[in-house]
Amino acid sequence: MFESAGFAASAAGNEGHKTSRYGRLFRACSMAVAIALAAALAACSSSSGSSGSSGVASGSTLTVADVAPFSGVDAALGPTYLVSCDGAVQAINNAGGVLGHKLACTSADTRGDPADAVPAVGSLIANTKGLALVIGCTSDEAAAVVPVLNANKTVMFCMTGQSEFDNVKFSYFYRLVPPDLAESYAMVVIAQQLGYKRIALAFGNDIGSQTFVQPAVASIQKAGLTLVANETLDLHATTFRTEAQKIVSAHPDAIMTEALGSADPTLFAEIKQLNGGKVIPIIGTSAAISPAFYQASASAIGAAAFSANFHADNLVTATSGPAYDAFSQALLAVKGKVSGAQTGNFTTYFTAPGAVHLYDGINLAALAMVAAHSTDTAKWKPWIATIGDGVPGAVTVSSFAQGVAELKAGKQIRYVGPGGPTSFDAYHDSPGIFQIDTYSPTGAVQVAGNITAAQLRTVSG
Repeated sequence: MFESAGFAASAAGNEGHKTSRYGRLFRACSMAVAIALAAALAACSSSSGSSGSSGVASGSTLTVADVAPFSGVDAALGPTYLVSCDGAVQAINNAGGVLGHKLACTSADTRGDPADAVPAVGSLIANTKGLALVIGCTSDEAAAVVPVLNANKTVMFCMTGQSEFDNVKFSYFYRLVPPDLAESYAMVVIAQQLGYKRIALAFGNDIGSQTFVQPAVASIQKAGLTLVANETLDLHATTFRTEAQKIVSAHPDAIMTEALGSADPTLFAEIKQLNGGKVIPIIGTSAAISPAFYQASASAIGAAAFSANFHADNLVTATSGPAYDAFSQALLAVKGKVSGAQTGNFTTYFTAPGAVHLYDGINLAALAMVAAHSTDTAKWKPWIATIGDGVPGAVTVSSFAQGVAELKAGKQIRYVGPGGPTSFDAYHDSPGIFQIDTYSPTGAVQVAGNITAAQLRTVSG
């Protein structure tokens, strides 16, 4: 997640896992459907002018759509993003909206499955008036839905870490998070810093989690560590006793993992039971920084045991200052609004990657419209990078309200939100720098250290 943009390696595959062959076939079929739908949408757009590039009627509502899982094993992702959307949109509306338009949030449940995501996005496009922006599009469904949204000329800020987006350009795709392989390297750096030599992997069998595996294997070897177990977890299973036994028998110093839903907490509990009541240290991805993950894991093995044995990589985000204040106040203003998202310590959202970076994406898009004096995507989209990266003499702003005030005063602005400054490349990627996070026994996120670009390079596979 920052100077890690240089780690644009080939896309991670699923070779070596029993589900890989079927996963690739299923994904190829889903992509074929997506391309066909994208072509149809492009044809409709060219003939009717109904695409996302058109301006909207004066005074009408601009819609921000959260395209993400709200059901299935990754069901916690969608509500987390929706909290951020509601907070950002309410703050924007309180500051007068965008060029006379109010903003509103809606959602499309992808169920974490490309086969469900493509028709869900097709329905969203067909039935949503004033669709201005999409947020979410996780690794579970991005490969299938990004071509569809791009064909509809809809700007999207996606939470996918798939490396294929490092070198394939979609004009309407933007990303404020790094490729998953950089997170794999970050987890290995954490293991090095903590003195762990023997590593076990335990990743879910979903697309998003499997993209970590091959980069992690290569990075472990490059770092001179030993891979002692590599288990794939069926996210629909209710027990992982076999996998837990293999991990315990391999005697690892630590487990690197991402298996969302109930999978990881169940695995942790079974490992503790099989390991004489002792927890094996855990190194997670940034997806583990969420109230739902903490609560489930702490319930499974005890809050004290979990917090004492857990580390995760995460993007460096603001923890104080004007950008953090505006962001945290915006989220607190909608606390309790999103059903299914208000679990655990609410302050965890203040460092959750999806909450932080999608908030920034919404503000960038809204300010771009104001700067362009237009809701026509073709006119405001180029302003995203201009406002994010800044130009000489630009005034730094940390909220939508502040940005609008400076624009009205005739100033050039650079928006720097809680996710930090952007630096977009030719593929609209702006990855950041990593920090190491832990949890307190009450579920509050604590920063335990930082990871430099040089450290990532030394273990890049």
